[in-house]
Amino acid sequence: MNKRARLVILLAVLAICYAFLYPSVKWYWGTPKEVQALALSSLENIRDYATAQGSKDVKAVKEAAKTGFDAKIDGKYAWLEKAAAKKYKLAKQPVPTEMTVGAILDAYSSESEFLEEFTSRYREQILKAKKNYQNSVKLGLDLSGGMNIIVKADLDAALAAQEESNVVTDKETFKKNAMANAIENLSSRIDRYGLSEPVIRQQGEDRIYIEIPGAAEADSINALIMGKGILNFRLVDDDATDKFLAYYQQHITTTFNASGELVDASIIPSDCEIIGHYTKDEYGLDERIGYLVVKKDVALEGAHIKTAEVGTDQYTNRPEVDFVLDSEGAEIFAKFTAANKGKSLAIVSDNKIKSYARISDAITGGRVAISGFGLEEAQNLQKVLQSAWLNVPLSVESQQVIGASLGEQAINQGIKAIVVGLVLIMIFMLIWYKGAGVNAIVAQVLNLYIMFSVLSAFNLTLSLSSIAGMILTIGMAVDATDVLVTHLQECVRKHVDEVMTKTDVLKLMELVRSQDPTLVNDLVPAIISTSDLRKIFVNLIREKVSIKDIIFVFERLCDYARFSKEPDILSERLRAALGRQICLTNVQEDNILYALTLSPEWEKILDDSCQRTELGTMFLLNPMQVQDLIESTAMTLMRAHQNIGKQPVILCSPRIRLPLFQLLERHIPTIVVISYSELITDIRVEAVDTIGENAG
Repeated sequence: MNKRARLVILLAVLAICYAFLYPSVKWYWGTPKEVQALALSSLENIRDYATAQGSKDVKAVKEAAKTGFDAKIDGKYAWLEKAAAKKYKLAKQPVPTEMTVGAILDAYSSESEFLEEFTSRYREQILKAKKNYQNSVKLGLDLSGGMNIIVKADLDAALAAQEESNVVTDKETFKKNAMANAIENLSSRIDRYGLSEPVIRQQGEDRIYIEIPGAAEADSINALIMGKGILNFRLVDDDATDKFLAYYQQHITTTFNASGELVDASIIPSDCEIIGHYTKDEYGLDERIGYLVVKKDVALEGAHIKTAEVGTDQYTNRPEVDFVLDSEGAEIFAKFTAANKGKSLAIVSDNKIKSYARISDAITGGRVAISGFGLEEAQNLQKVLQSAWLNVPLSVESQQVIGASLGEQAINQGIKAIVVGLVLIMIFMLIWYKGAGVNAIVAQVLNLYIMFSVLSAFNLTLSLSSIAGMILTIGMAVDATDVLVTHLQECVRKHVDEVMTKTDVLKLMELVRSQDPTLVNDLVPAIISTSDLRKIFVNLIREKVSIKDIIFVFERLCDYARFSKEPDILSERLRAALGRQICLTNVQEDNILYALTLSPEWEKILDDSCQRTELGTMFLLNPMQVQDLIESTAMTLMRAHQNIGKQPVILCSPRIRLPLFQLLERHIPTIVVISYSELITDIRVEAVDTIGENAG
């Protein structure tokens, strides 16, 4: 895979991670606090807020129109100009050249349509923020504050109550349905209470775990959880409903007061009341889609329902909900439906109309089928009806309240720890690895970036322990980077002869040529060949001598190559020129270079046996001498390391330095051999031991 392909893959991964991370960034840093508070409330609160704000804006625009229809629209409503122009185009009418207040109002056929323009704008803004929150990293209760509750469902008591009527055939299925119904009811109650994005899930077989972020009163929550839902059947007054809806269309903003009560109670009969008609929205929450006028008298209590199931109409094959009444309920329902043929019957749960249907004929026998909707609506209605007979006693088993101030302090301390830790590690990597440390820093930043992206992608919760884990990950990543960089350096050093190709040498030559063309032309191939140049570079890199100052290397080669074209000799002369770099790489604290020297006997033996061959410079020693030299060097190194706690270099004459390194490096990979000609005056050399006092 070439570099361009790797770059494309990297950019693609970063782009995907950004797409996952965007909702979190937008929610925590791009959403105002007041919008966050609204987005975390229930859909009913959002709708009420959007309606209230929309009504206020409609009133303000109408007040502006009283001063003159030719008046310019207020700057904060400038967006209405585009919206009104779109309305004109949809109606296939000419768009006014100047969009005045009058022209904007004329684009809408009614006040309700004009109000919907404002409410939809507010609704979309808040729901967009709500969606960002749902797709973002969540803060655990230990960070955001709030309450967690564990509720125990007494499934055995619920089962015992149903076994008396002999309607339970499968106990396990009953318990499963009872738990699902209990969770559904709790979700509905808590959302209706207006609490912030609660987490409700089953824990084990008979427990429900609830997390409620933010401030909440424990007593109110307990009452809400322990409360029981109310289900009943009520007769719909169709005539009163039609009259009310006609009135409501003309007086949308003044029909109800802030408490949701009728301002003028005389618009409906005294024996009736108005109840909202609800359905499930895309979030699975109750959403009001209209109003119905129903009788205050209850036609049938939900307690008479024994079972409720989703079935299929045998004629139309469409979904229907079948429920069975007890004997008393069957008698009441038969009389009621016989007396109210052609009228509508509403199913009311917790003061919300969940469904209503036309009574076509008297329903006897206690078995009722309701049809006329899709499968999802049928399943929702089944859950509503189940709440009447799957009555599961609930009790609060444990409850814990966590203050938000503690969470805010933990977040600030966690962020500070991450930033400080990352900065300190970056400084360490730059000092220790220099150029390679930059790569390590980039890897660290990308590590955190991808980590947060994964958290956001799966909508995971960030807790205090998660922050601690991230801090630990930074430290562990440094260890991994340290090992990786060291490993790569060793791999390059050991296999440089394979890694560095002739193409790499040509690239280096082009780099130098771009800065100094004559420097390359004078050297290659006029004096030395590309192959010899490659061998020189391999010799240097194998012993960790940097050639990053490539211009300096080429200049010195031009000088030295006039006297010798032998790659080994040129390599040694370059090492002498780069002596400062070599010495400073190996010095210890206080500018001391700890060194081992060769005994005079070994120095003479090696100097006498040093010969130039077709394979390069090497020693012509017998096997016993080679073994003695290696063992003596290893033992002396070990002894010196024990004495000074560090590994010293081996110091020798320039003539024998390269073959000595090549001989020892095969058996002692970490060996460093320096010649006297490479030493600089800025350091102090301290001889700690001598290799081979007795050679022979």
